[in-house]
Formats: sequence, structure tokens, C-alpha cells
Amino acid sequence: MYNKFCKKQLWECSKELSAVAMGRIPAETVIINAKLVNVCTKEIMENTDVAIHSGRIALVGDAKHCIGEGTKVIDAKGQYIAPGMLDGHIHIESSMLSAGEYAKAVIPHGTVGIYYDPHEICNVLGKSGVDLMVKDAERTPLKAMLTVPSCVPAVPGFEDSGAVVTSDDIREQMKDDFCVGLGEMMNFPGITNSVEETHAITDETLKAGKIITGHYSIPETGMGLNAYIASGVRCCHESTRAEDALAKMRLGMYAMMREGSAWHDLAEVSKAITEHEVDSRFAVLISDDTHPFTLMEQGHLDHIVRRAMQEGIDPITAVQMVTINCAQCFQMDHELGSITPGKCADIIFIDDLKSFQITKVIIDGDVVAENRKMLQEFAPFTYPEFAMNTMHVGETITADTFKVKTDKKDQVTIRAIEIIPARVSDYERHVTMAVKDGCIESDTKQDVLKTFVFERHNNTGKHGVGFVKGFNIKCGAMASTVAHDAHNLLVIGTNDEDMALAANTLIACGGGMCVVQNGEVLGCVELPLAGLMNTKSNEEMSELVESLTKAWVKIGCNIVSPFMTMALIPLACLPELRLTDRGLVDCTKFCFSDLEVEE
Repeated sequence: MYNKFCKKQLWECSKELSAVAMGRIPAETVIINAKLVNVCTKEIMENTDVAIHSGRIALVGDAKHCIGEGTKVIDAKGQYIAPGMLDGHIHIESSMLSAGEYAKAVIPHGTVGIYYDPHEICNVLGKSGVDLMVKDAERTPLKAMLTVPSCVPAVPGFEDSGAVVTSDDIREQMKDDFCVGLGEMMNFPGITNSVEETHAITDETLKAGKIITGHYSIPETGMGLNAYIASGVRCCHESTRAEDALAKMRLGMYAMMREGSAWHDLAEVSKAITEHEVDSRFAVLISDDTHPFTLMEQGHLDHIVRRAMQEGIDPITAVQMVTINCAQCFQMDHELGSITPGKCADIIFIDDLKSFQITKVIIDGDVVAENRKMLQEFAPFTYPEFAMNTMHVGETITADTFKVKTDKKDQVTIRAIEIIPARVSDYERHVTMAVKDGCIESDTKQDVLKTFVFERHNNTGKHGVGFVKGFNIKCGAMASTVAHDAHNLLVIGTNDEDMALAANTLIACGGGMCVVQNGEVLGCVELPLAGLMNTKSNEEMSELVESLTKAWVKIGCNIVSPFMTMALIPLACLPELRLTDRGLVDCTKFCFSDLEVEE
């Protein structure tokens, strides 16, 4: 695959690289006295030098003859060096940072490249939103490799988003050289049922010779998984059981093992490697969604590598899973993922493999970060007004808006969504609720709360009504415009007044996340950029998010990353029960469900 994400194309500098390797011309940079983590042969090579020229690697071994008068020499002093790390599946928007600020946050942690799917901003602003992300990212040293959003809306017919992506759109976007593939194909029922338009989207990707990334989220590893892979889908990050990941690897699919701020899947899925004698070449570590506080306190891929080692994966295998395995998944290992001649000079320095602390980051031969600090600066980027003004809720929201009426007299059995902390799936529960004055109210004793989703893109005035279980909120409300994937306005609460205040707070500030209790806004993270992001630094956003987390605790919630879990309530491509602006969706049968259970 063509690689525009480098200082020079190989054909532009191949003669110079050969000349450097032979000692005819001096290298621009030479690293000496390093312990090389060789991901090609799974070994540590002591006392290794690396010669760099034109942003690429010319020689690995003894590079004394490559050093000339103008050569910059970097003495590793016995530190380990490894290929720069690659995140095979990431949504920048989930960090709540703009693309530029995200780059500043992850590069010092050893991340040199990401395969990002901006389907969050695409659901709000369409292709114009994607174009803005691309322009913001390309001014940074981070290799931001676009996988074009494939499912906008995520599940057609079950929600209202701000845009629609068709196979014609995909055909045109595949022509862009910054596009390396198709974003996660969440509409797996469309694939397995041979729906023409769904296959047209994947087929346009195949015609362009690019990679289809996947999203197969059901615990079925027989006919359906085979059908999904047979369509050309190359990888999937939705394994939550070891047997899911193992089945995918056995069928030649790259199993992307996720460890994000909220989705802690690695403890289970890593067993596909640690408890089976299998080759790990089809295993990749990814983050998917990471909050700014996680990036600040724990890191990015460096943290996930440490977590993999904690689960029993040996250090070199873990490094392979964020370097060469990922590059091979995207058919870019001829350019990325290893410290070998001809490849891009993307190199990280590591003090010790067990602690895995990154001390220096080189991208295309340039030292861009050291000791967790960015060294390289880049020009600012300003987002246009249309991207900062996306709250278009077509109704006036008051406390009365949140009354849930019923014809039942004393009690009623309803369908409720029970969340699973630190997991992406949920359960459908049938709960008996009391009826008061013809309405169903939140019941904190049963931990069952009213939940509303308001369409916020086109002033339609639509909203869906449901109940959610598992947040342990005692008094108050929370609202968010980060509500996958249509990103409508999501509100959950114990009482109507607080729910109305939470909703209107976000409408007024242009979107974000907030917590309310007894008529007071306890915390609010403003996300005016598409209702998803802010242009502040990671440090500033981390502080805001930490303050919001304390507000969650104050109203009774103590689960990990509650807003990330909350954000999946409307995602109709995940089992079992979800709520969109159109109503409750049975995500095992893909049909709408009534709130009340008929007995």
C-alpha cells in the first residue's frame, strides 16, 4: 500500500540509503549502543547501531562507518530501542481532544501512528467533519492514517444522525492518499445477510486495494463469523471472550485486543494467547476509546503493553502486537512496524522492558519527544464556526418533557437496559415498576432510571424513552452529547427537574457532558467541537474530566469511566437492548421493542 505518511518515499531516497549503508556518504543520524527489540525474529540484539538518512533506516548492526562530520550521534547507553508503536483502531474523538492535541498527548508515550476511524464526527458533520480532522492531524508528526467511516448511521433505520454515508461516498474517499482503509463495518447483519448496499461499501474498499476493518460483536464463531470474514473484513476489535479472539485468529482475521479507558477486555481476551499454544502474529493491541485522564495518568499504547505483560504476555510478543503485527494487518509492513533497512525511522527508546517507560521518540528520523514531553511544535489549527455550532434540538425541553405515561394503574413491567461496567455489551431486563399518577418514575431502590435520547442534528423534535439499570445514582441527572454513534442528546436521571437542567445546560454550551443534582450543575465538560471535542490541551481536559468524575461519585456512581459506558446506551449495533432517538432497539433481532412488556 502507498504510504504518504513519511518524510520521503523509498524510491526517492533508495540510492542514498544504499550509499549510507556502504559508507559512501555519512548518515544524518546514528543510534549507537542500543539493545534492539527485533520484532522480525523475536529476539533482543545487544550493542546494535542504527543508521538513519532521509527519514528512513539505512543500516542495522555496526554503523561506525556511517558516521561522518555532520552525523548526529545518539548514544542509547544500553537502553532498548523498538519500532514506534501503532494503534490499529482508535477514535480520536473519544479522547475529547482535537486531532492536534491528541497527537501531542500520545506521541510522548511512544505512539508514532494511528489507524483512526472518525465516525463520531462524521455522524455529526459528515465528510466535512472528517476533512477537518484530516487537516488538523496532517500538520503533526503523528502518522494519522484514515479509515473512512463506513456506517453512518451505524444501523440504518434505527436512529437519526447528522449525516449519511453511501457506497458512492466510499468510492470517492478511497481515492484519497491519506485513506488506508474502511472504518469498522458495524453493520455485520448487512454483511452476513448479503445486503446489497452494505456489500457495495466493502466492495469499493476492496476495489481500491485497501483494508476493511471490522466490528463483529456477537458471541457467534460459526457461520456468521465465517461469512463476515469471507466478505473481506480483515480485523475486529470486538472480542470480549478468549474464544472469540482465538476463533478469529484461526480464521485468519486479526484479533484486535482492546484495553481502553472503559473497555477492559484484555484480562479475558489475552487468554487466547497465554492459555493456548498458538502463533500470536494475528493478535494486535488497540485502545479504541481513551479519555484524557487515562492518557495523562497511565499513557496510551505503552500502558496497554504493560497491561499485556501483566496478563502474562511476554514483552517482545506485546511489542510485536503494537508494531509489526499491526503494520501487517494494514499491509504496510514494507514501510512500518520494524527497525529494518528501508523502513521509516520510527523508533522508541525504552529504559526497561518490564516497566516499559518511553524515554525518547523518533519519527521519520527526527527526535520529536523526550521524557514524556513533546519537543516538536507545529502550527495552530482553527475549526470553522459550523463545526462549533451543532446543537439543533427541535423541542423546548422542560421537566414535563420527561414524564413517562402509561395506561397501567398500580404497576407495570418494563424493559430496562442493564449496563455491564467496563464492558461494551448490556442485558435486557424486565423490571416491575410502580405507577404514580399515570406515570412511570425512576426507582432508585431498584437502580432503574429514566433515560431519554433527543435528536439534536436536524430539529426534528424526536426523542426515545427508556430506562437504564446499573449506575447506582441516588439523586441527580447526567447528560451527554457523546452518545454513540449518532451522538444525539442522552439524558439519564432520578427526577425530571434535574434531567431538564442537564439537557438544557448542554444545549446552551454547544454539547458535552454534565452532572446535575438538586438544581445545581456539579460538573460540566464543554465539548463545543461537534458536541464531541474541545480544542483545549490534554492537561486542561484531563482536569475537567477528573472534576466531572468526582461529580459522578457525589451523585452515587462509582463505576469505571461512567460516561463511556453511558455513551454506548444508544449504540444499536451492540447486544442486547439499546435506546436511540427512535426508541428501544432489540439488538439481537434488530427490531424495535415496546417499553412495556405485555404479560
